Amino acid sequence: MKVILKADVKGSGKKGDLIDVSDGYAKNFLLKKGLAEIATASGINEIEQKKLADSYHKAENIKAQKALAAELSGKEVTVRIRTGENGKVFGSVTTAHVATALSELGYEVDKKKISTKENMKTVGAFAAEIRLMEGVVAKITVNVVPL
Repeated sequence: MKVILKADVKGSGKKGDLIDVSDGYAKNFLLKKGLAEIATASGINEIEQKKLADSYHKAENIKAQKALAAELSGKEVTVRIRTGENGKVFGSVTTAHVATALSELGYEVDKKKISTKENMKTVGAFAAEIRLMEGVVAKITVNVVPL
């Protein structure tokens, strides 16, 4: 019997999958607990339409992230922080500071997506990467200046 899963079922499939199971398993477990519905032509068509819509939205999201990465690449961000007499920073510049500086420029980037190769504990220019998603990376320069 062909059924469409309404929820994830361990060992059978994920929500929205069209699976072929034995009649007893379908009637006594999946349908009885409301985990699945009998596959009809309209239900199968609906699943296909949802998959097409999901793939379209995913492609649009990837396109938007790549555009943002292209826009961010090469940008310079200035972070102002308190320093001592010899140019050493009290503490260090964190990714939260960089995210705040980016938001002042009009780019909302999560601090968890920003990574630096070295600790920013002195005044100067440092390289940073923003990993927007898998395979989409923007490289920026962070200028640390005294307050």
